[in-house]
Amino acid sequence: MLSMTGFGRGEASNGDASVIVEMKSVNNRFRDVNLRLPREYLLLEPRVANLLRDRISRGRLDVFVRRSAGDSAQGVRADLTLALRTAAAIREVAAALGQPDATVPLAIVLAQPGVLTVSDAEPDALAEWALLEAALEAAMSDLEAMRAREGEALRLDLHRHLDELSRLRAEVAGLSEGASERQRLRLEDRLLRMLGDKLDPTRLIQEAALLADKADISEELARLHSHLDQAREALDAAEPVGRKLEFLVQELHREINTIGSKANETPTSARVVEMKSVLERIREQAANVE
Repeated sequence: MLSMTGFGRGEASNGDASVIVEMKSVNNRFRDVNLRLPREYLLLEPRVANLLRDRISRGRLDVFVRRSAGDSAQGVRADLTLALRTAAAIREVAAALGQPDATVPLAIVLAQPGVLTVSDAEPDALAEWALLEAALEAAMSDLEAMRAREGEALRLDLHRHLDELSRLRAEVAGLSEGASERQRLRLEDRLLRMLGDKLDPTRLIQEAALLADKADISEELARLHSHLDQAREALDAAEPVGRKLEFLVQELHREINTIGSKANETPTSARVVEMKSVLERIREQAANVE
């Protein structure tokens, strides 16, 4: 199981250029890939996007790519026209100062801005795809290792919360035993106090049966047990399970709410409050799972 949160860094070099890739991922209900590529690699954006989408199924992924040219890719260009004009200007100044035979120092001419220009050769983006891909793969592997470590911590924590829910469910199941009879007795006692000898036994039986049916939580407990088992299986699955966990949390919430609405005894209501608290912690953790 993978967390959606992580950071990765990778770099690659081939002598002509060096590429550094940094990526970070955060929670998101859907997959959202955002690329920051240098101008030289804009042509490769579709390839980069496809590569990353194959490796991430959910979460926001921000990717930053930097490229720097190697020494072998740098060239020096001389502006001969500017150099000649500079030398002519220096001789003109010398003549004006009464030194028409003065030698023009070459170092001064070369030092003038624009006479010599160091520039990077225009890169061939397609030829550098292998270089960029290597840096991307290294960064993604680094990111996935971090997401796996955090995912394992999440998995263990979620298992603990599911075990706690199972414990509370078992307690609610135990408390529900005999609840119908206790409710019948409470109803009979109230009716006797209200009606006395006018109490109709047949009506009492009908009302007790109706209340018992409304308060029966056996189906909810069975579905709760099934959902908990499915959640445990999801936690140990190899594929991304974030969306499945979120769905199961919704179903668990539905069953717990129904049990709470049917509960008419304080001990059961107290357990329902605890179950909702544990489920909220599960919901928060599930939002971090890919």
